Amino acid sequence: MLRNPDFLRFLSSHVANELGANISRVALPLVAVLVLHARPAEVGVLSALQTTAFLLIGLPAGVWVDRMRRRRVMMASDLARFLLLGSIPLASELGVLSIGLMFVVALLAGVAQVFNDVADQTYLPDLVSNRLLTDGNSKLEVVRSGSFLAGPGVGGTLVQLLGAPRTMVATALGALASVLFLSSIKAADKPPPVTEPTPLLRGIGEGLAYVWRDGLMRMFVATTAAVNLCISAVLSLSVLFLAEVVRLPPGLIGVLLMSGGIGGLIGGFTGGWLSRKYGAARMAWLAVTVASPFGLLLPMTQADWRVVCFAITSIMLSWSAALMNVGQITYRQTVTPEHLLGRVNASVRFMVWGTMPLGALLGGLVGQQIGVREALWVFMAGRLVAFVPLLFSRLPRMRDFSEAQARS
Repeated sequence: MLRNPDFLRFLSSHVANELGANISRVALPLVAVLVLHARPAEVGVLSALQTTAFLLIGLPAGVWVDRMRRRRVMMASDLARFLLLGSIPLASELGVLSIGLMFVVALLAGVAQVFNDVADQTYLPDLVSNRLLTDGNSKLEVVRSGSFLAGPGVGGTLVQLLGAPRTMVATALGALASVLFLSSIKAADKPPPVTEPTPLLRGIGEGLAYVWRDGLMRMFVATTAAVNLCISAVLSLSVLFLAEVVRLPPGLIGVLLMSGGIGGLIGGFTGGWLSRKYGAARMAWLAVTVASPFGLLLPMTQADWRVVCFAITSIMLSWSAALMNVGQITYRQTVTPEHLLGRVNASVRFMVWGTMPLGALLGGLVGQQIGVREALWVFMAGRLVAFVPLLFSRLPRMRDFSEAQARS
């Protein structure tokens, strides 16, 4: 994979984009908390709006992406995010920054991200053969996890040195750098497959129907949707929890938030070995089952040696998520017909990411009603049982995904 120059350029675009996004993961809520003095419910709404677009346009985006050149979609999305995220430090310098403006930016940047993500997962098979998809997805997972590891630490440091609004410049520049890397790819940006034009609603229905008829996809969707709802609630409260309840400085908050990247890196680097030794299917479901109980450590975090509770939870849950992601994404890219891949990816994203704004909103509301630490207990308990759908599927009886049929 690393001998493929175009894949390296694609990988570099991920590095720039993911690093900027993970700096934003610290900087954006800190703008709301430290500059605008937002309440828990407002922080929850801000977090929810970043993923609301998956509910609003997630399904039609898949149909549209299947009709367009995928690399152009990613470049246009990144350019839109550069302009939107760059408006926050500009508004701060002009003295017109408000929570309402941040809500609008979060929503519109989320719309751009929808198109970027659907096109991104659909584009990789254009660059590499099917036999290299697992390797390619593992390396992209390493980039995601590495950025998750480094971004919050860099973000927390920049917030401490420059202030939260000016740190948002780094997130905007990451999106712009991604555009430049994507534009340097030499391989032709393949036109969409020539098929008879499909009406929008019919196209959406075809993507949903394919996911529903595939037993493994149904299982992955049910588990991932439940996990994302609980984790989004936790993430919407994490910065507030560490800053206001545990009372940690921004630099240490960034270090703790980046700890999850360690687990993701371990998952990305060891996924291939674990898959060969134990089987890809077995690796995926065991990872989620083994890691889930560690989530109960997070609400025990205190401003002493117990800060490690937050780090241990982040490492274990990110490790399991990395292994699950590599497995299910590769499975979709392998078994789905090319002309349906955008719609199938969008359908899955709609269902599993559609729970994220709901989770973020619930996190803010529950945190405001019963307290932030208490809300973390509630949602981490929910995360503990999120893997239950796996027990009612064929996956625990399988070793490899090759044992499954594309349809069940």
